[in-house]
Amino acid sequence: MSVDEAARRRRLCAVSLDESSIDRGTPDQEHERAIAIYDLIEENSFAAPGRDDGPYALRVGMHDSRLAFDVRTMSGEMVLSFGLSLTPFRSILKDYFLICESYYAAIRTASPAQIEAIDRSRGALHNEGADLVAQRLADKVDVDSATARRLFTLICALHWKA
Repeated sequence: MSVDEAARRRRLCAVSLDESSIDRGTPDQEHERAIAIYDLIEENSFAAPGRDDGPYALRVGMHDSRLAFDVRTMSGEMVLSFGLSLTPFRSILKDYFLICESYYAAIRTASPAQIEAIDRSRGALHNEGADLVAQRLADKVDVDSATARRLFTLICALHWKA
């Protein structure tokens, strides 16, 4: 198998939300979710250990305060299903949303240097969240750091209160 073929297999080609477990959001929330999903599909590295039958379709739901991941082949064959506790993310999400509020408030009145400082803090928290995603998924699926960042963005979009 060529390197290009292997890369095409190690990816997500579809991401959907389980509407029976994830409530519809406001138009702004739905827009953020759609962007997060689009970005994740556009560029990712996602593989099931010991399998070579990608690309994969990911369905994300919520069950008992856990994210539920359902990974299937494009033909619909179940690859794996697992839950991801959101408890370890609570503090990072809270801080991330607070700094985002500060950022949006600052762009109206703060100096460029202040905005840049807040944006650096926002980026650092996003990286921290992505690192946690990568750690929590390490024994379930193989993702690169850019994909972990995009998955954290999706987690944020699912929890953002418009």
